[in-house]
Amino acid sequence: MLNKTMLNLGSNRSVIRELFEYGKKQIELCGAENVYDYSLGNPSVPAPENVNINIKKLVDSKTSISLHGYTSAVGDNAVRTAIADDLNRRFGTDYTMSNLYMTCGAAASLVATIRALVTEAADEIIAIAPFFPEYRPFVEANGGKFSFVSADTENFQVNFDELESKISARTQGIIVNSPNNPSGTVYNEDTIKRIADILNRKSKEYNKPIYIICDEPYRELVYDDVIVPFVPNFYDNTIVCYSYSKSLSLPGERIGYALIPSKCTDATDLYNAIAGAARICGYVCAPSLMQYVVGACASEKPDISAYKRNRDLLYNSLTEMGYECAYPAGAFYLFIKAPNGNAGEFSEIAKKYNLLLVPGDSFECPTYLRAAYCVDYEMIKRSLPAFEKAILEIKKCSDY
Repeated sequence: MLNKTMLNLGSNRSVIRELFEYGKKQIELCGAENVYDYSLGNPSVPAPENVNINIKKLVDSKTSISLHGYTSAVGDNAVRTAIADDLNRRFGTDYTMSNLYMTCGAAASLVATIRALVTEAADEIIAIAPFFPEYRPFVEANGGKFSFVSADTENFQVNFDELESKISARTQGIIVNSPNNPSGTVYNEDTIKRIADILNRKSKEYNKPIYIICDEPYRELVYDDVIVPFVPNFYDNTIVCYSYSKSLSLPGERIGYALIPSKCTDATDLYNAIAGAARICGYVCAPSLMQYVVGACASEKPDISAYKRNRDLLYNSLTEMGYECAYPAGAFYLFIKAPNGNAGEFSEIAKKYNLLLVPGDSFECPTYLRAAYCVDYEMIKRSLPAFEKAILEIKKCSDY
């Protein structure tokens, strides 16, 4: 007998991956220049030059054993110190290496954190829609109950009344993802303060800490001088799950960290529980070479001018055609309201024109579609007639 939950997860790809695989088949049939694939959030901007310089430098300067051997399970001390120093410089904090646990990207950090917080099946983790679909299996496969707050489709901030009503004595944590995947919006300072106020009151009511699990792979990808509030500076019981996949264009290298600030309730036990959860999941010792690289590049920031150029072209072109879109202040996603009100149906219409848009059902926002604009600028230009044909088809078939 096999674990049916695991069998189901392994047998059924996410809708994002299904669309990506469909696109690959269409490319074989129609040619790459005729397929407009907005499915996958795979960075198209090269890693900063300093990343490649340091990779070469490390390969040339270290012996094979010291470069590719195990670090400590929690991560290399010098690397964690370099990251802590960078955070302290930017956010006025006082972290040390002891606050950081190096992980195989944000996913490993999230899974270890969730597993550390969920003590029994009734324990609950809450997400705020729209949200990354993998949050649900991350929670449920690690023994918890998953719940979510419905999307604020007016401003794509937070439905605060619903958030407050959803929190119970079994709530262990709230996942906060900003800049947001899939909407591209950034939670402003007022939003973070209001979340913190709710959680402080609820923690006092239930006489227990309720943690913010801050999922931050897009923290460095913001436009128009928008500021991303650093959540631990607003709420003490915050655990940060960070990845360099997007900021340094290293998604395939799977490198990130969990930050457990000393101000967290029972911070030492919390750190050790996350380390224990990582241990039983097999996540100890994040890739050594990549640890050294991000340690050397801790202060490196991405050049996001190409993403901004893409965003401006896509957002301006689509809104001129009559599409409604959430304005993305960060990340590299455009959240498009389905002109017919049904994202699944509109995604199928778009596929007729080889336009691949992810329906928002799995993000718990079924009237919107996600377009990942971390693609070639020329592809965006080529895709615009397909967007126009798709919306015109809706206009012809309805009173839209």
